[in-house]
Amino acid sequence: MSSAAENGDAAPGKQNEEKTYKKTASSAIKGAIQLGIGYTVGNLTSKPERDVLMQDFYVVESVFLPSEGSNLTPAHHYPDFRFKTYAPLAFRYFRELFGIKPDDYLYSICSEPLIELSNPGASGSLFFVTSDDEFIIKTVQHKEAEFLQKLLPGYYMNLNQNPRTLLPKFYGLYCMQSGGINIRIVVMNNVLPRSMQMHFTYDLKGSTYKRRASRKEREKSSPTFKDLDFLQDMHEGLYFDTETYNALMKTLQRDCRVLESFKIMDYSLLLGIHILDHSLKDKEEEFSQNVPDAKRPGMQKVLYSTAMESIQGPGKSGDGIIAENADTMGGIPAKSHKGEKLLLFMGIIDILQSYRLMKKLEHSWKALVYDGDTVSVHRPSFYADRFLKFMTSRVFKKIQALKASPSKKWSNSIAALKAASQEIVSSVSQEWKDEKRDLLTEGQSFSSLDEEALGSRHRPDLVPSTPSLFEAASLATTISSSSLYVSEHCPQDRTTLYSNSKGLPSSSTFTLEEGTIYLTAEPNTVEVQDDNASVLDVYL
Repeated sequence: MSSAAENGDAAPGKQNEEKTYKKTASSAIKGAIQLGIGYTVGNLTSKPERDVLMQDFYVVESVFLPSEGSNLTPAHHYPDFRFKTYAPLAFRYFRELFGIKPDDYLYSICSEPLIELSNPGASGSLFFVTSDDEFIIKTVQHKEAEFLQKLLPGYYMNLNQNPRTLLPKFYGLYCMQSGGINIRIVVMNNVLPRSMQMHFTYDLKGSTYKRRASRKEREKSSPTFKDLDFLQDMHEGLYFDTETYNALMKTLQRDCRVLESFKIMDYSLLLGIHILDHSLKDKEEEFSQNVPDAKRPGMQKVLYSTAMESIQGPGKSGDGIIAENADTMGGIPAKSHKGEKLLLFMGIIDILQSYRLMKKLEHSWKALVYDGDTVSVHRPSFYADRFLKFMTSRVFKKIQALKASPSKKWSNSIAALKAASQEIVSSVSQEWKDEKRDLLTEGQSFSSLDEEALGSRHRPDLVPSTPSLFEAASLATTISSSSLYVSEHCPQDRTTLYSNSKGLPSSSTFTLEEGTIYLTAEPNTVEVQDDNASVLDVYL
């Protein structure tokens, strides 16, 4: 089932249309919900507070509310119905854990008519929101209500350990019986506040099989898109500062491990995106005029109810992404790939799907027809890993700190190396030319040089080969310094160096070892009478 209805507002032209659920008018369902919760919560205040025991999770209390009223219940104009409350003491503890007082809970649900949301889920469930925007009331199927009741002990343990979670916060489970029909409802937190316009809403599972919004969904005033739509619209993901990103990832990982331990799969991340754009300011003001002031952040009574409070970290505005005085409504600050400032509202929904026999059969059938790894129905461990991988690699990303580009450092080092090596090569060449003239003045003839050169299988060049500038510049390592100087232990008496050799070095090369450039002149490997070599060390 999809929670498309949780995107926040009712369609203006459809508010007067009467909807039915299991052949029961929605107005009768809303009235019965308010009457039943009003009676059960009020009756619960007379019971003393105590620790929650294991048997408390399986208690079911029932009360009959006839239309003419009774000694305990008020009269009403709806058909007679019976109202059941599941695990009343356990849910009272959950409400207290989130700072919900009984009076506030009753006031939110019973003081004003419930607002029916226009977009029902794929399962046909009805969604109602309280007038103060605090709670969502949703109809659930029998199997889902039964699974939630079995889940309560583990849910209780998890909330004690980690109240900051993106998992749904369940505040009550009830059942209305009328005319042989059972209508089960669950009260939980509202993920997307109606007072904040959602420019984009996504239902993300990490699956790609048929995960694109239908044409009918796209025609709605506030459509809910899916995974393939997100990859098309936000192909580079959403960016957070480092602290917020780490907190969000930690929360998602913990929540997925909890769901996996309960063998829960097919859940979704409901993601609402609000774009902070001045060009939309007038539209947002017009939109917010339809919402009473009681829905403002200062009136919120539920702890850990906003997206920012739900993740593992302090409720900061995020590394300068959003101004401190901005009315964020508890949204998580982020940026798009276009640099737009965003507020994100999110929560994990549809967790009441266990990997039962029908789901196993559904996955087996889809795996035969399609790629088994892309379908949404999968075993819980694989589903959790795929869900996390999709969120960390495709949806949420970290803003990288700006640092100096390594390529710039390399180019600067190469430029300095080129300039310094050119000076060294020029000076060395000039010194070799001076040595050549000194040797010639000592009486060495051209013919003797030619004979030796031919004996060494070289061309009769009188000028020795010198290292090219390309050899000095194409060093395959990063140069971290730009200062070059000649080593003090270089041979100083060059006349003595060449006095025992009748020829000049036949080759010279540059080598680099641990940040040191060695300029080496060596004789040919062929037979040479005197193989004295000269080494010029140049340190970087």
